[in-house]
Amino acid sequence: MFLFPACSIATADASRPGATQCKIPFMKPPARLQSLIEEGLIDTVVRQLMSGKEATVYVVRRANETWCAKIYKEATQRSFRQAVDYTENRKVKNSRQARAMAKGTRFGREAAEAAWQSAEVDALYRLADAGVRVPKPHNFIEGVLLMELVTDAAGDAAPRLNDVTLEPAQARTHHATLLLEVVRMLCAGVVHGDLSEFNILLGVDGPVIIDLPQAVDAAGNQHAQRMLLRDVNNLRSFFGQFAPELLQTDYGHEIWDLYQRGLLSPEVTLSGRFTHKKGAVNVSGVLREIGDAQAEEAARRLRQQLPR
Repeated sequence: MFLFPACSIATADASRPGATQCKIPFMKPPARLQSLIEEGLIDTVVRQLMSGKEATVYVVRRANETWCAKIYKEATQRSFRQAVDYTENRKVKNSRQARAMAKGTRFGREAAEAAWQSAEVDALYRLADAGVRVPKPHNFIEGVLLMELVTDAAGDAAPRLNDVTLEPAQARTHHATLLLEVVRMLCAGVVHGDLSEFNILLGVDGPVIIDLPQAVDAAGNQHAQRMLLRDVNNLRSFFGQFAPELLQTDYGHEIWDLYQRGLLSPEVTLSGRFTHKKGAVNVSGVLREIGDAQAEEAARRLRQQLPR
């Protein structure tokens, strides 16, 4: 976790009422941010905030505002692969791009990379318009996403959920909040696809969902249900550490069932209970779930830098 200066970077501008007057140390801008400074899109780069599996994020300043700049890594540098499950049914500009992407040509790989990056931007704007708790996007240019910096009560960058210890009541409250956000996302036609405590920030007014390049179209992707269930189960597993009664719930199947029947809305009261229909076991589906669980555990170890 990167530490910020003693004074809040979000309120350090002395022109703001009640702001602390202190000098913020700026860093030499990376090449991909230097061009944004030259174009007047940002003024300065404060520091690197984090480096993840698909991008590096920096804290930047523009006039009296503090934003974050997410620089997407090249495909060869990323540890997160663009799985077919995630990219299925994603729209591209024209048939030429689609054919090139299917053949894996150089142009196709470049088009796939651009589509992968723009997927998060499109999802952010779509979800922000739907009232989902995501960072507000400001601009996207040359593989750099400029967006709101989510902060804590002190005005510093908000911690990720996995870095926080919760009381049972807090766990129940945040779990309920995030379930509502999952519902809002699904009502907007989006499934996060990789939701866990590692890509949720605990902001000053509650949890905020981040990292959406793998978001999928709920109606157009045949794996959407499985991904939605995994997202909800990840929330259950994390918050269940602090409030064990949550481990007995089944919100995922309940939410998807309501969605399929056209009855889902943010106003619906969820029970956390669902009666499964008896039938033949889908062996391939079970094996797929086992594989997903193993992949998720491997990803968790990578994030936490734990030994295998």
